[in-house]
Amino acid sequence: MSTTTDISTIIDADTLKAWLDRHDDVIILDVRSAAEFESLHIRGSYNVPLQLLAEHTEEVAQRVGRRVVLVCHSGVRAEQARLRLHEVGMDSAVVLDGGAPAYAAAGGDVVRGEQRWAMDRQVRMVAGTLVTTGLLAGELVSPRLRLVAGAVGAGLAFSAATNTCAMGAALARMPWNQGAQDPEASVTLDRLPQAG
Repeated sequence: MSTTTDISTIIDADTLKAWLDRHDDVIILDVRSAAEFESLHIRGSYNVPLQLLAEHTEEVAQRVGRRVVLVCHSGVRAEQARLRLHEVGMDSAVVLDGGAPAYAAAGGDVVRGEQRWAMDRQVRMVAGTLVTTGLLAGELVSPRLRLVAGAVGAGLAFSAATNTCAMGAALARMPWNQGAQDPEASVTLDRLPQAG
């Protein structure tokens, strides 16, 4: 199975706005954490964190209709969700290019809450800090400490190759990302509209 994104599986913010104006059967699934969802989300969207969707893919696919738009911050997690739904036979789901921030920038109707840094920004900050610290400590304390920079670089390369992010998963558990708790599966599934 190919993991490359076909252009027909991506829509832009203006297309989503047009769909929402013309159709009442558009279901928007936001696959970010509850804390990210709380800080900014598209009005009327449903928060189904990627991990929850991964564990209940068939149930989610059975609940929602054919016009499903997947949203995250940048599109990476939404694409992972789309691939999971594709594996269970749902080929109609699309990914919103640029995620919720792009929709907001295009003048789309969004809900803003307590502002937090997006997960990819947090990962960049931590990775950059670790690399810089490792290099400085390697110069000033012990050359062995340069291994920290190498380990972070290797982790980032692995993350890109596998389209996963262990650092992001770890950061999601940090107290500053716990403003809102990820919803339980039963609650989330019950909130989703029934396919009609």
